[in-house]
Amino acid sequence: MKNILTTIMLFLACQINAQEINGKWNGILDVQGMQLTIAFNIEEEDGTLLTSMDSPDQGVSGIPTDETIFVDGNLTITIAAMQIKYEGKFDEEKNSIEGTFNQGPMSIPLTLSKEKVVKEVKSKPQDPKDFPYNQEEVRFINKNGGHKIAGTLTTPTDGSFNKVLVLITGSGPQNRDEELLGHRPFLVLSDHLTRNGTAVLRCDDRGVAESEGDFQTATSEDFVTDISAAVDYLQSRADMKGKKIGLLGHSEGGMIAPMLAAKRKDIDLIVLLAGPGINIVELMMLQTSLMAKAEGAPDDIVDANSKILNAAFEYLKENPTKENEALTSGLRKIFDEGYDKFPESARAEMGTKEEFFDEHSKMILTDWFRFFIGFEPAEHLSKVSCPVLAVNGELDLQVTSKENLKGIEDALTNAGNENFTVKEFPGLNHLFQTATTGASSEYSAIEETFNVEVMEFVSDWLKQQ
Repeated sequence: MKNILTTIMLFLACQINAQEINGKWNGILDVQGMQLTIAFNIEEEDGTLLTSMDSPDQGVSGIPTDETIFVDGNLTITIAAMQIKYEGKFDEEKNSIEGTFNQGPMSIPLTLSKEKVVKEVKSKPQDPKDFPYNQEEVRFINKNGGHKIAGTLTTPTDGSFNKVLVLITGSGPQNRDEELLGHRPFLVLSDHLTRNGTAVLRCDDRGVAESEGDFQTATSEDFVTDISAAVDYLQSRADMKGKKIGLLGHSEGGMIAPMLAAKRKDIDLIVLLAGPGINIVELMMLQTSLMAKAEGAPDDIVDANSKILNAAFEYLKENPTKENEALTSGLRKIFDEGYDKFPESARAEMGTKEEFFDEHSKMILTDWFRFFIGFEPAEHLSKVSCPVLAVNGELDLQVTSKENLKGIEDALTNAGNENFTVKEFPGLNHLFQTATTGASSEYSAIEETFNVEVMEFVSDWLKQQ
């Protein structure tokens, strides 16, 4: 009888626990000065707690979890493949959960509640304090996908502008301000350009903030259609008749701009900020090696990592039409053999071979990455006939300056385009901040959002076109 009663009591306790914990729990992670909204959706099914995770700022929802345990007010949620573990304590009085979000070596405090959370806006010194120009919230439809894109159009108050630029964000889900690590580069840049006589349209990426669509399944080719829809929208407005329409892309946006300009001859000019100009496998190998060294990784680990990634990237590039399932065995062999080349101390931190492969394959087997790794910048740049400005920072470790600017220059020269300018700015990183080493760990700590000299150079070039 005692065992039966104990079982009943435990069952009732689980039911009460499930009632307490069921629902959507929201919180904000502070990652190196960047605020990231996180939500856990918990529901009870046949006595088992099931959870999915959303990351709205990254355009991701419904990420399945492996295990959810809630006992005596203690909640544990695990996503093994992403090395995520959340551990928190339920506070019945506050109806909140206070705990820690762990991912790999990173451990960040995270409080969850069922209330809607609002990110704190932390202003950087260059964030505009006043707006002496027109600001208009706009919506337009990408007819290719049927989804709405949301953005902000800024125009000089006197209406005396003759150019309008569409800004194109870098890789990863970005809002219209290209907000990352506490900075809003496109807010600062659009403010400068509009004050200097150029109208600007900046938009949330599809599936991000106020824009519709699915970001996770999209490739750079899909993003081209979003930007093309933005151009169509501008051309449909009476106040844009007779205005020159240009594209300004940062990083991946510097891929998308020439892709569209090669297809549409009604694009009047393009500006490439840290845009790729060389073979993407070569670009990625430079990037991974330089960034790892800048963060202090030992040479033997950098070399082992470079070899395994180079082999994997080349394998993907050589097999562009194979389905992911068919690629898996070949990639697994590459990663298994490469794993053994790492020092034993590094392997202990990397986890098992299976965990190591799962972590990397989730990234490189996405549709976006498979398109990206096969991208050849010269193929598109060689078809661009409009004026081009390409600038980069000397300390850019993500899209290295000398190699990529030379690649852009060579492609445009070979195409017979005589109206282009390339310029390297000393001491600037991938975000066009004045930096010490260019390492990504510096981004959030630097107060400068966008170097003024670069913005002035861009606006002066625009006035000459």
